[in-house]
This record gives sequence, C-alpha cells and structure tokens, in this order.
Amino acid sequence: MYRRFRDLREDHDLSQDTLASLLHISQATYSRYESGVLDIPSAALITLAAYYHTSTDYLLGLTDVPEPYPVKK
Repeated sequence: MYRRFRDLREDHDLSQDTLASLLHISQATYSRYESGVLDIPSAALITLAAYYHTSTDYLLGLTDVPEPYPVKK
C-alpha cells in the first residue's frame, strides 16, 4: 500500500531501524506501515514528509510531484 515509503527509504540507503528510531517506534511497527498492515498515524506521516523534504500527498501516492508545497507566510 505505501510503496513510496519503501522506495524513498531504499533510495536514501536507510534501514527500517533508522526510520523507526526517527519515529520512536519499533522496526516491526515501521515494517507494518510500509506493508500497509498498519495505517500510519498522521504525526508519523508529517515527520517522514519533513525528513524527506516532500509532501504528505506524495508519500500517500496522491500526487507524483515530490516537491513539498510552498510554505504560506
């Protein structure tokens, strides 16, 4: 389900353990996010989008544009 999570992780040569640590969860839980067994909480989704400098829509497959949205001032 969350193919982009795995693709981005692998493109950045990161392990599931590294991202699990970033999110303060176990590697098993992160693995379940990647496989779609567990829905990813919004806070974790936002953290990953910020980490990868992309949008949550891109992570969720709602857009193919990886650039983040401009910040409103």
